[in-house]
Amino acid sequence: MSQITKRAIEASLKKLLLTKPLDKITISDITNDCGINRMTFYYHFKDIYDLVEWACVEDAKKALEGRRNYKDWEQGLCGVFEYVLSDKAFILSVYKAISREQIEIYLYNLTYGLINSVVEERSEGISVRDEDKQFITEFYMYAFVGVMLDWIKHDMKAEPKELSERIGRIMAGNIDSGLDKFRTDRPH
Repeated sequence: MSQITKRAIEASLKKLLLTKPLDKITISDITNDCGINRMTFYYHFKDIYDLVEWACVEDAKKALEGRRNYKDWEQGLCGVFEYVLSDKAFILSVYKAISREQIEIYLYNLTYGLINSVVEERSEGISVRDEDKQFITEFYMYAFVGVMLDWIKHDMKAEPKELSERIGRIMAGNIDSGLDKFRTDRPH
């Protein structure tokens, strides 16, 4: 029942965002639209920004579901772009209402899991320090987030599939190459 209520609250927020900016929406607006009381809202979320973060994370999980491996990471990335595009009004409202730093943190958390899964998979059987694997993950995470922020900033005009393919071309073999360069078991 808890997930159903959360989804209903999320739907009300997204509906309200079609008529007014995020910073003008109140908890009362959401609860009135959703047909719940304020305590129900606060049982699930501490404030509107907590709701926004939850909605973004939940939707992103769906976009990445089953696509966190080397073979499918490009499709996972495309899924993230497609999710953002499908919820364009919501994302642009959030992008305009909260600080760039908060958006970056959200996108870092989203892409870290995707990239880290690929790095971990590709490093199986290779002796690479954890901090080096983390460095490789973060390097690509920052690149993805930069591309995505620029895409959002420019009104999401490029097609998600095209962006994902372009990133895929740049990255083809680079994670393996990076891991190889950080091997601790190779002769110096």
